[in-house]
Amino acid sequence: MADMTATASQPTSTRGPAEHTVRDQIVDAANECFARYGYGKTTVADLAREIGFSKAYIYRFFESKQAIGEAICSSRLDRIVAATRAAIDEGGSATDRFRRMFKSLTTHSVELFFDDRKIYDIAAHSAAEQWNSARSYRETLKAMILEIVRSGRDSGEFERKTPIDETCRAIYYAMMPFVDPLHLERNLDLLPDAQQEVASLILRSLAP
Repeated sequence: MADMTATASQPTSTRGPAEHTVRDQIVDAANECFARYGYGKTTVADLAREIGFSKAYIYRFFESKQAIGEAICSSRLDRIVAATRAAIDEGGSATDRFRRMFKSLTTHSVELFFDDRKIYDIAAHSAAEQWNSARSYRETLKAMILEIVRSGRDSGEFERKTPIDETCRAIYYAMMPFVDPLHLERNLDLLPDAQQEVASLILRSLAP
């Protein structure tokens, strides 16, 4: 701890890789604090005591507690996106890729809910307050949907009469109860049957 405090008094020592290391230390400590006490009950002062930094030093790297929460939330959501991307890429037809995408998003969102509830709460907080991490996540999901719908139309699997933006919005809305942190908790008892049935309904609506 003494070394960390000393570092805080030497601004010129936190450049390049060293600066990234300090940011990682702050995020790791915040991750533990949020997981233990919850996002709402943890203050920047709590994080400073946990790491051995001053609040002022933490504010050199993150402008607010929300910014730290954003870093954690983005990291967790990026994991879900990466796993879903891998699931999509393993698929063959557009229909198969869509099922894989929807199932992966739901499965990994549920895992986050049960395995790391405090971090899930940050994701829900992010969605409710429209943090950049939540907006970026939603835009990524929409891009995945658009990619699959386009490939299905190109291959002749999906109909082409409905404007593609309308089709993708409708699919996104239908998926939200099972992939959005704000809604998922209220629908856990419907899984996995409801997610599978909604996926089948969406695919039937896409048939040419």
